[in-house]
Amino acid sequence: MSGYVVGLAEVDDTRISLCGGKGAHLGEVTRIGGVQVPPGFCVTTDAFDRVLRQAPSIGERLDRLALLTADDREEIAARSAEVRQEIERLVVPGEVTAAITDALERLGERTSCAVRSSATAEDLPTASFAGQQDSYLNVVGTAEVLRHVSRCWASLFTERAVTYRLHNGFDHRKVRMAVVVQQMVFPDSAGVLFTADPVTSSRRISCVEAVPGLGESFVSGLVNAEVYRVLDDEIIERTVATEQPTLTDAQVVRLTRLGRRIEEHFGRPQDIEWCLAGDEFQIVQSRPITTLFPIPETSDDDNHVYVSVGHQQMMTDAMKPLGLSVWQSTTPRPMAVAAGRLFVDVTPILATPRSSAAFLDVADRSDPLMGDALRTVLGRTGFVPPGDGSGPSFPGTAQAEIETDPDLVTELIGNAEASVAVLKREIRGKSGPELLEFVIEDFEELRRILFDPRSNQVIMAGMQATWWLNENLCEWLGEKNAADTLTLSAPHNVTSEMGLALLDVADVIRPHPEVVAFLQSAGDDFLDELPGLPGGSEARDAIQDYLGKYGMRCVGEIDITRTRWSENPAALLPMILTNVRNFEQGAAGHRFEQGRQEAWKKEQEVLERLLVLPDGEQKAADTKRMIDRVRTFIGYREYPKYGMISRYLVYKVALLEEAERLTGTGLLESEEDAFFLTLQELHELTRTGQGYGEVIRERREAFRSFEVLTPPRVLTSDGEAISGSYRRDDLPEGALSGVAVSGGTVEGRARVVLNVADADLEPGDILVTAYTDPSWSPLFVAISGLVTEVGGMMTHGAVIAREYGLPAVVGVDQATRTIQDGQRIRVNGTDGFVEILPEP
Repeated sequence: MSGYVVGLAEVDDTRISLCGGKGAHLGEVTRIGGVQVPPGFCVTTDAFDRVLRQAPSIGERLDRLALLTADDREEIAARSAEVRQEIERLVVPGEVTAAITDALERLGERTSCAVRSSATAEDLPTASFAGQQDSYLNVVGTAEVLRHVSRCWASLFTERAVTYRLHNGFDHRKVRMAVVVQQMVFPDSAGVLFTADPVTSSRRISCVEAVPGLGESFVSGLVNAEVYRVLDDEIIERTVATEQPTLTDAQVVRLTRLGRRIEEHFGRPQDIEWCLAGDEFQIVQSRPITTLFPIPETSDDDNHVYVSVGHQQMMTDAMKPLGLSVWQSTTPRPMAVAAGRLFVDVTPILATPRSSAAFLDVADRSDPLMGDALRTVLGRTGFVPPGDGSGPSFPGTAQAEIETDPDLVTELIGNAEASVAVLKREIRGKSGPELLEFVIEDFEELRRILFDPRSNQVIMAGMQATWWLNENLCEWLGEKNAADTLTLSAPHNVTSEMGLALLDVADVIRPHPEVVAFLQSAGDDFLDELPGLPGGSEARDAIQDYLGKYGMRCVGEIDITRTRWSENPAALLPMILTNVRNFEQGAAGHRFEQGRQEAWKKEQEVLERLLVLPDGEQKAADTKRMIDRVRTFIGYREYPKYGMISRYLVYKVALLEEAERLTGTGLLESEEDAFFLTLQELHELTRTGQGYGEVIRERREAFRSFEVLTPPRVLTSDGEAISGSYRRDDLPEGALSGVAVSGGTVEGRARVVLNVADADLEPGDILVTAYTDPSWSPLFVAISGLVTEVGGMMTHGAVIAREYGLPAVVGVDQATRTIQDGQRIRVNGTDGFVEILPEP
């Protein structure tokens, strides 16, 4: 055949640029033994290019499309329609027409054909683009086939396809269209086969959907499909609406075996469209399932249970390779990587009853949904085989054996600060292999500080004292979450101090109207421009002083590649202006003292009430000892991460300087390329000059696909994502369940915020978000309550909510989707639920 047409039997998976994703996959399927594909051919992307060369103005139209965003719906509709109309008006050149005509003659000129679009950015491992372009069935005759080929070309610019590309960052000019023309199959039944369960993501379960005939009634929503779920050649679940099923059980099993053969050939789960004519299955499309969360790689075929690190660290976003390698160098526990996220294999812990019980207890306290998900796995007979008792113990559950000594906290903080100062001094002037070797070796010092046994004892002592107070005062006095008030304004809480310090910055700025007006529309270089305004020098100095202490922080700060406040001070402006608008001078000192007084009054009240109880003097003495202990130690809970992130910033500044040098020598295309290499690869690059260009390009593309995936709390080696659930019957009707982490009840306007830079808060607002890390803390001074999707009793948001006396409920599944921005809600931080209130 010509360069404009190629037979399906001549196509394989390497020819996406010529035949598009659908055509290349179908051609590859023809090479799998025992799999039937209707005969046909591809009208190649060369033919598409040849046609578009007749209309140079299309390039200009595509440039205008590229200026839009996925939210510009009306503009997308108008401009994409113009492109489609222009393409459909183009005359198909004679040589293209001749090639298509010759290919049709081989099929039979009056053969009924299916004419399907096959874009080069379609059915890819990282983006399926399913349903974005058009397909046509039962097309007969050369003239009609040519007309529908033109319509397929034009469908590259449907509104949905243009929007999808804009959303996923694909260049309109780089996407081209091929067209698959196949002999029509008029089946007895048709449908879809998923070789992995699309609901649970289990790779062991196949899912078959089937309807009579071509399946058009199913696609149009007129009939429900029969659904079969198959495990190990056994149908484990079926939904059949009629007495006469479309498929026999034997046909269902035969189809799933066929699917496994196709999956094995492609090396990943497939979404397969099939037809059954007589008793023969024909495959008309096979594409990778792009919505499944990847499974961590292992060297064995054993069952494994993984828990998400991100759900514990309040960072569920995908991380770049440099960030992953830095975090893995930080923690001593081995971690697996999947879709840019880190997971810990807890199978050995769960296999030993003693460590399993301890781990589940900690999971229940930190994230009850994770605890429930783990119990779901353990409830499956044989999935986690019992260990021999020699498995690892779970650390961190023993009683902290240290004295309540404030000097210990001061010493630990001083040691960490001194160590960072030494790092800053010794890293100066280093570059090339010497720099990378220095950074890699310095992780030993980072871990020495971060995992100092005394530091862990202090943290556990504060947490255990909190649990003791809550449990015993609830039993003795009926007080729920008493520690919430008793820990207000505890010393040494670097994260809550960070939020109050930004109130002090607002105090410097507020008296200067010209500075306030300037900051409302300031650009990235605002610090350089401030001294030209009355009061501007004072404002600049206050912001720079703040950055000097807290500039290492940012959203997702455990990923070293994330932009720090010191790198982009403009990120602080929305929070500063919120403070200027909503608070009076001296608010920071007032709030801290108010919290301290409330804690002291609560302490006196509790002790007086205990004294009148049986054994009251002993209960009061024990409680006083625990109050002193929690107030001494609980603030330190936030410091180790602050020290770690301080160190990360020093590394990052030096590594970016090295990346700039490597870019100048041509070993990197841009400084950001360094983020897509591990520390060890960067070291190798500086040492040998070995190029990583293709690796970096592949990882950039993969990262874009990882960003849209949602990591599960618990993931099994079967690929099953288990989210867990709250098992309680004490909720008001319609309430959303979560974890009660900071007592009290508040009603207010919900502000659903997914990016801290977009927060526009007013007094009384309740913040609803996916998760918070320390970079969100300055917002806490401006809200009246907190709701998050991720978190537990001792995670960041909970600690700071208690510090500021904010009712808070965390771990509310799908909160940012269920609660609408602007709705009135009630947050019950004592009993752990959220209610959406009716409109007044």
